[in-house]
Amino acid sequence: MLEYAAYALALFSLGMYVVLDGYDLGVGMLSLAAGPERRREYGEIVATAWDANESWIILAGVVLWAGLPGAYAVVLPAVYLPLVGMLIAVILRGLGLEMHSAAGGYRRGWALLFGGASLAAAVCQGLVLGAVLTGPRQEGGRFTGGAFDWLSPYSLLCALGLVVVYLLAGAAWLQDKTEGWSRSRTRRTGRALLAATAALAVVLGLLLPGADPQHLRLDEPLRAVPFWLAVAVAVGAGAVAWSGFGRAPDWRPFAAVATLTAAGLLALVALTAPVVVPPASTVHQVASPHSSQLFLVLGVGLCMPFVLAYNVYAWRSFRGKYADPVEQVLPPLRAVPRPPVAPPAPSGTVRTVLRRILLVVLGILATALSQDVFGGVAEWIGPLGVTVLAGAALAAWIATDRRDLRSGCFDAEAERTP
Repeated sequence: MLEYAAYALALFSLGMYVVLDGYDLGVGMLSLAAGPERRREYGEIVATAWDANESWIILAGVVLWAGLPGAYAVVLPAVYLPLVGMLIAVILRGLGLEMHSAAGGYRRGWALLFGGASLAAAVCQGLVLGAVLTGPRQEGGRFTGGAFDWLSPYSLLCALGLVVVYLLAGAAWLQDKTEGWSRSRTRRTGRALLAATAALAVVLGLLLPGADPQHLRLDEPLRAVPFWLAVAVAVGAGAVAWSGFGRAPDWRPFAAVATLTAAGLLALVALTAPVVVPPASTVHQVASPHSSQLFLVLGVGLCMPFVLAYNVYAWRSFRGKYADPVEQVLPPLRAVPRPPVAPPAPSGTVRTVLRRILLVVLGILATALSQDVFGGVAEWIGPLGVTVLAGAALAAWIATDRRDLRSGCFDAEAERTP
């Protein structure tokens, strides 16, 4: 039963990534068609939450690696090239975004790097999705295909579809966050992207039975009912988005597009579950041992509330329309003479050393406890190994504290002047 909990965690993480990071990838792609005066604004809007959005893909990768290693072992070598391309694009995208934000004005090169890397990341993600849906060649739980098996007409169509979905989410997000678009332009752009999304969804759905090697059946009630419910929700959300583009309230199109995207993902899961890797690798077959599943579900399950809280905090802190901050000239600094600093009390150093010792002991106990509970191992690397590691860690900690003490790092509070 735990393997299905890990499967649900992986799907939830992937869904959150597509919904959240999809809109900032869409904003990045839309910046390529914007003028110089708008590109910096788009980058500043994305900069408020892009790192929190991308943390969901890390959680999804951890769950697949530790909870569903059979699927990880087949999918990863099958999509090495587009996956590496996506990682490079994500790195370059973050570089362009941060450097453009720190430049203090419009820089064409960094702005184009941000937009182009966003497009490259979206295309690579679509190629990975298409490669998984078409079923990597495998034998005995091993990938037996070639380096370019991910490249197929269906995967290219998936890449196009995902790019259009991200553009739609980006357009909806810009209506909520900016004042620059006129109502008529917002309506035209949003509705055109929505129509393209609907057309590509129909085409991909009709071609899926021929591209996917598993037998997709809708004659089972447990599969057909959630599938058609998800389709109905997606259609209803599309109608809300259609009427909301270019009209108040401005948040309505984005909420509808997010609902539409989530419903589409649920429809795909209802159509393919419990198969994880087509044609026949099910959740039970690719799952890790029970102890690993328990450790994973507890560890990732405890991390998810913090990631969600980070997302909610970022959204709440930067709610409302974007306003270009007005930079104020700071007054010249006034030199203040520092009073003589008294030598630190010896008790502060003693407390620091004792605190380091306690942290080292607690870390060793936590490691040993996790090994005993989840791994069924009585000894980690033996008493001698634990002693050597603890002594080395303690010696390094004390040495760095003594160095910081000599350099005056512990006197920062004492040196402050009122």
